Order: sequence, then C-alpha cells, then structure tokens
Amino acid sequence: MPGGGIAAAAEISAALPETAIVMLTVSRDDADLFDALRAGASAYLLKDLDRADLPTALRGALDGEAPLAANLVARLIEESRERGRRKRLVLKGKPGVQLRNREWEVLELLREGLSTAEIAERLFIAEVTVRTHVSSILRKLRVPDRESAVRLLEER
Repeated sequence: MPGGGIAAAAEISAALPETAIVMLTVSRDDADLFDALRAGASAYLLKDLDRADLPTALRGALDGEAPLAANLVARLIEESRERGRRKRLVLKGKPGVQLRNREWEVLELLREGLSTAEIAERLFIAEVTVRTHVSSILRKLRVPDRESAVRLLEER
C-alpha cells in the first residue's frame, strides 16, 4: 500500500472519523499494533485469521466492536498495566524524563553495550521494535544518539 497502511488509516480517520478502519496485516509487532490503533483503526486482524471468522470480525467492527486477536488483546492489557508502572529518570540539571518499563530495559541493555540484534534476542522482540524503543528514548532524553543516552544515564 503506497505510504503504508498506518498512514492510510490516519488519513482516512482524519477525513472520515465515523469510518470503521480494519487493519488486515501479517505484523504481530507491538509498535505496529499501537500505531494502527492511534491512527484510528477500529480493528487489527492478522492475515492468518480463520477465513470463516472474517465476516463476523468485519460486522463487529461496523457495530462498534474492536476485533483483535487474543494475543494482541493480552498485549493491550499489558501495555495498559505498564502505563501505571512507568519510572522517572531524573537527570542532572534537566527536567525529569518518564520512560516506559520496556524503554528502561532497552536503555539498560544499551548501557551493557548490546547491539540492536542482541537486545531483540534478549527481550524476544523484533529488531524494528528495538529501534522504535531506541528512537523514543532518544527523543525523550533529547539526545542525538545511543552513546549520549548511555552517558546521561551514567551521569545521573
């Protein structure tokens, strides 16, 4: 899809907010799931869904339900619980920064000198998810690269 499904969902949602947007994807990646929902998707269905279940899922989306695979619902619940357990990083001479638990894990592994691939393997997540977390960490800490983030962590 030109521009990607998430970008398309955001455009459709902005132009036609009453539209039920159903994402049909192969991606089980957390970042894709959350990005799709933030972009306005009403449903996030995996392409390995039993074809017999597709009409019911589509009708559900039209009726205001939010069809999701069971394992993705579990991730949403986990993310919701995690929001309450975020930690604040207090930096010398800078305002505090709030990092999610997974971002803390990634930052600690960066401090240990692990590569993106090694972090992904250690945390059982995709490399693209690690890169997403690193980007978020760098943005929140207002630093240009991983080394600067690790230095900030060690200076505190």
